[in-house]
Amino acid sequence: MNLFSPVFTFFLTLASACAWAQVPAASPVPLKEEDRLPKQELTGQILYQFLLAEIAAQRGQFGLSASAYLDLALSTRDPRIVRRAAEIALHARQYDVALEASRLWLSLEPESAQAKQTLATLLLSSGRIEELAASVARDLAAETPRVGEALLKLIGVFARYPDKIAIQRLFDQLTQPYLGLAEAHLVRAQAAVTAGNADRARSEIDQALQLRPSWELAALFKAELLPKGAAQLDFLKAFLEANPEAQDARLAYARGLVGEKRYEASRIEFRRLLSANPNNPDMLYAVGILSLQVNDAAEAEQQLKRFVEIGRGDLDPARFYLGQIADQAGRPDDAVRWYDLVVAGEHAMPAKVRAAQVLLRQNKLDEARGRLAAARANAPGDIRLVVAEAQLLRDAGRHADAFAFLASELEVQPDQPDILYETALAAEKLGYLDVLERHLRRLMALKPDSAQAYNALGYSLADRNLRLEEAAQLIEKALSLAQDDPFILDSKGWLLFRQGKPAAALEALQKAFAQKPDPEIAAHIGEVLWVLGRPNEALAVWREASKAHPTNEALAATIKRFVP
Repeated sequence: MNLFSPVFTFFLTLASACAWAQVPAASPVPLKEEDRLPKQELTGQILYQFLLAEIAAQRGQFGLSASAYLDLALSTRDPRIVRRAAEIALHARQYDVALEASRLWLSLEPESAQAKQTLATLLLSSGRIEELAASVARDLAAETPRVGEALLKLIGVFARYPDKIAIQRLFDQLTQPYLGLAEAHLVRAQAAVTAGNADRARSEIDQALQLRPSWELAALFKAELLPKGAAQLDFLKAFLEANPEAQDARLAYARGLVGEKRYEASRIEFRRLLSANPNNPDMLYAVGILSLQVNDAAEAEQQLKRFVEIGRGDLDPARFYLGQIADQAGRPDDAVRWYDLVVAGEHAMPAKVRAAQVLLRQNKLDEARGRLAAARANAPGDIRLVVAEAQLLRDAGRHADAFAFLASELEVQPDQPDILYETALAAEKLGYLDVLERHLRRLMALKPDSAQAYNALGYSLADRNLRLEEAAQLIEKALSLAQDDPFILDSKGWLLFRQGKPAAALEALQKAFAQKPDPEIAAHIGEVLWVLGRPNEALAVWREASKAHPTNEALAATIKRFVP
């Protein structure tokens, strides 16, 4: 039965740490344990007290056990018994007894890290900061001239102690003699920030940097205290200009630039880090991903391939992105090969779907469907695979097959929201408006917050110029659930067009297109422009959309109606 409170458990977990985290100094060869222990005859009385104390502890009578052990410790002065007395007293929450035993233990074993930690726990928890500070200060004084390093290790030992205000008081006292050292101000800053005193922390870290302007650890700590964004980045940039070899600071700067979406600037910094560490997988991956972000596919491919060749870390995301790069470059076989190498993690399923889509563009629909069917057999509950296969069939223009496939899946899972939605979309392509409405209303009942369901039904009604007032209510409901969603804005624009409000329609459609340059939104914009008497602008919109989406059926059909 463990009766330690969190306060006392904290220090007892640190038994393997160095005493006060001090740097070991040269010392004489220690005595063997038997030479250090008192010469003690095992008398009947000692054996009786020992058994009494142990049996009491085994029975959970920790108060009795602690008292018996302390008596035995005082009479024998054997450090093993004294240590046991302190431990049992802690269990019994007899802190005065534990404190007395710990002081005796430390007097008998002055170099014992565990003894020092136990005594420190008791002094700290009882608010005896001055006594604790005096005890620790003696150890620190012995560490001259390496006291700065000892202070840094010491703050780590106390980092998890729950009373942060007490820790701040302790370090204020401990560092008082060493204020000429940058380390003293850094540990003061660390103690202050954990105690919630950010202003004090900033003041102390500034003093540390005045003493050691090129100290990277202090610079990184100050950066964390600054507001994210321009203030932090400006400070790190200035520090790096004065200290160009500060790799950790450069990494923090590069990551900060990513956080501000300054991808090209971040890539420059990661390249510098990579040049200093050419086989560092983290740097290779970062440069590769940032190159993708700025549309530099050539460098992205080069660095991600090197990352995969090194073979350290999670390779699957890099393989997935290499598949995307090959696909966009018109190398379908390479794309499928890379996608097939993605075996685990969040990219595994998208890789299977994308490989199937690549095969479809190669007119290999049967092979693509076969792959998805095999994947479904290995992951029967993954609805994404069902949706992906239905999408393949729609993209191939086989709307009847898509509807039949989804209808069969819906028989097995009649209330599965994604299958209901996809079946409704497939029904819409075939003109089965009653089926579409039945499934979407069922979806609304199951998921009242499904903006997609309200939008799909509202758009379908508006597109057919039916029940426009009801369509408006559905689309407004969808917008209330997903404000500024580009596809819902497209529905609203198209509804306004059907209501004879082309100018308002154009405004909504252009707002949607700015967020999502979708070909069907482009088709709608062009049609509204044409009706507004701006055919040249309509043709320009359609022309650009056709370049980006040459196979889109809705776009092609719209253009054909106006430009046979």
